[in-house]
This record gives sequence, C-alpha cells and structure tokens, in this order.
Amino acid sequence: MVSAAEQMAANTSWAALGKATDLRKRILFTLGLLVVYRLGTFIPVPGIDGAELRAFMESAGSSIGGMLSMFTGGALGRMGVFALGIMPYISASIIVQLMTSMVPALEQLKKEGEQGRKKINQYTRYGTVFLATLQSYGLAVSLQSGDLVTNPGGFFLASCMITLVGGTMFLMWLGEQITQRGIGNGISLIIFVGIIAEVPAALAQFFASGRSGAISPAVIIGVLVMVVAVIAFVVFMERSLRKIHIQYPRRQVGMKVYDGGSSHLPVKVNPAGVIPAIFASSLLLLPVTVSTFSQQGTSTSPIMSTILAYFGPGQPLYLLFFAIMVVFFTYFYTYNVAFKTDEVADNLKNQNGFVPGIRPGKKTAEYLDYVVTRILVLGSAYLAAVCLLPEILRSQFTIPFYFGGTSVLIVVSVTMDTIQQVQSHLLAHQYEGLIEKSQLSGKGKRRARRKGAARR
Repeated sequence: MVSAAEQMAANTSWAALGKATDLRKRILFTLGLLVVYRLGTFIPVPGIDGAELRAFMESAGSSIGGMLSMFTGGALGRMGVFALGIMPYISASIIVQLMTSMVPALEQLKKEGEQGRKKINQYTRYGTVFLATLQSYGLAVSLQSGDLVTNPGGFFLASCMITLVGGTMFLMWLGEQITQRGIGNGISLIIFVGIIAEVPAALAQFFASGRSGAISPAVIIGVLVMVVAVIAFVVFMERSLRKIHIQYPRRQVGMKVYDGGSSHLPVKVNPAGVIPAIFASSLLLLPVTVSTFSQQGTSTSPIMSTILAYFGPGQPLYLLFFAIMVVFFTYFYTYNVAFKTDEVADNLKNQNGFVPGIRPGKKTAEYLDYVVTRILVLGSAYLAAVCLLPEILRSQFTIPFYFGGTSVLIVVSVTMDTIQQVQSHLLAHQYEGLIEKSQLSGKGKRRARRKGAARR
C-alpha cells in the first residue's frame, strides 16, 4: 500500500515550482556554485607546459588517465586548480569514520550531538588539508619527473602545492554550502557535474572511433545497450526495499482509548547508496595518479611502474581490490551511518512499536541486524557487479574512453536523490498552501458567524 504522503508526492505538479520561491532560490544557488566549480576546472596551475600536458593526456586518455580526468571534471587533464578534486575530503571522511568506530574518545564525541558533530567535521577538515598536501606534493614531483613543467624547482613545488590544496579546500566549502543552502548533497553533486561535463566529449570520441573503423558497429550498439541496461538495473535496485512489519499497541490517553495501528519499516537493498563506490574509487585514485604522471619521465621508479601495471583499470588486482572495498564500505557505512540498528530499535521502543514476535529493545536490534546483514549480501553484490562489469567489458573491447559502472552509479543515484529532495520541498510547499487555505476558510467561517449573531 502506498502511503498518503507518497501518493501526494507522486501527484505533485512540477508547475508548482514557480510558486515555491524558497525552492527556486535553492536551485539557483546550487546551479550558481556548480558553475563556479566548472569555471575553476579551466584555471590552470602556474608553471605547467600546456602542450606537453595535452600530448601526455591524449596518450593516457584510453587508460587510467581517462578515469582520473572524468572524476575531476577534466581539471586533471588540464591541470586546473581543482585537479585533486574532492577526493582528499572523501578520503579524510573515510579515515575519520573508521577511527570513530574504533577510538572510544571519538565514539563518545559522536554521541554528544551537534557539538560533537562539529568537532568531528573539524577533524575531517584537518585531515583533508593533510591528505591534500601529501597528494599535491606527490603530483607536483611527478609532473617535474615527467617533464611537464616549464621551470622546475622549489618555487614550482610550492606554488603547485598551495594552488592544489587551496582548490580542494574551496571545493569542500562549495560542497558544504550546497548541502546547507542549496538542494541535494553538495559533495555528490560536484562529482556528478564533473562526470556529466566529460560525457559529451567522450561520446564524440567514441562515435568518431566508430566512423574511422577502429570500433565495429556491433560494439557501439552493444555498449549503448549495456549503458541503458545498467541504468535501468541501477534504478530498479535503488528503489528496491524490504518492508518490516511494525505493530503499535492500543493505548489510553486520558479518557480516550486509541486503537493500535500497524506500519512498515522500509529497509533499502542498498542503504549506503553511492558512497561505497566513491570511497573505493578515492582509495584507488591516489597511488594511480602519482604512478601515471611519473611514468613519463626517464627516471621512472620501479615501484610506481609496478603499481600502474597491477592497479590499472581491468587488471585482476585492481578489480579484486575494488570489489573488496565496495563490499566493505557497503557494510561499514550502512551500520555506522545509514541504518544504525541499535538506534532504530531504541526509537521503536520509545514509540511503543514492536516487530510481531520479537521483544522490544535488544532482541529487536538483533533481529534488525539479522535482516540487514542478509539484505546487504544482495546490496553489496549489486554494487560490486555494477562497478566491475563495465570495467571488464571496457578492457576487453578496448573502448577509447573511460566508461565505468561507478560513474553510471553516481549519475543515476545523485539524480534520483536530488529529484526526491525537490519533490519533498514541493510537497512541503503544498502542505503549507493547504494549511493557509484552511486557516483562511476558518477565519471566513468565524466572520460569518459573527455577522449572523449581530443580525439576530
């Protein structure tokens, strides 16, 4: 059965967007900041040899360079000020969340409410600065060793590091502003816009390869069918959920006795959403970024060459590590952030709700753990399959641009989440209009009663 709120949201007209001024301001604010982000990807880091960089990225575009460029919105390919992207912030978030579940002091800080959350966010920012500094230094050194710098030396290292770290911190600020004052999740939208911005050029290159005969028409049709099938599969799985029956007992308030009701507790097949794929990708991007640029120079480190050989897209170790990280972060993020079974069980107990046949409290938490653990077997397998299958097919058919399940998953999930938030704002605006109409009609009835009494 569909709830009244869901039915009302489904019937919400998008024409109401013009009347919802607050929502319109949020959308315009979000679009404005995303335009700022796109402009920043075209501002180059000082001291880069543009001609050598373009030649190098064209040679690396069919391998890991395509993935790096797509996840940074093309900023890495142009070596813009946002070349590191938002990945240092995501990596810092991973580390802080892992430490929160393992360090008692941080776990206690997490339970302190808003103040604890602000303190943890502050630690995440410090971690972002630290990781961005390390990554910018490694990238700057790799650029120098790859002969992609006009004037190598200490001044270039300092200017490159300051520019890249500043760009990452500015992106982190943009994401937080979009989340607070805009619509949707700011960090996810930044990654989403970066991927979408690279799609037209990638498709043009793909079809140009087909016209030149480098790719057969059967492969082109197969890739397009695969993209449509993956998108449909992602939409289906993201909307799939398990409903747990919840019963509420009969209660007495004063002299009135209210009958007990029943409802459902929805548990999504993939409660973690797109976060595990982003986390796993961010862990793979750091070593590969350094190894990609360092392979251009004559003094290439054997360690870097080995990393690039074994952790390149389509390689067995890359696929194995990617799958393990996706499964791990699916369970970790679900139990620590998305669906905390202990908190859900306590909330049900406080509301006098219970699962039929299960005692409230600890037994309910154990039952929810049992259900969620088995649901996540399907959810984590779905995420791993969506992320790895296009990688395997791309390496087998040598598609000349980066197409990965992670990018499709991010685009579809962020689009669905943003549309859902827009519908929620429209629904709230519709409720406000109904309340205002009821208040006006109530005032009109009271005035009519007063006039009738005066006539008598």
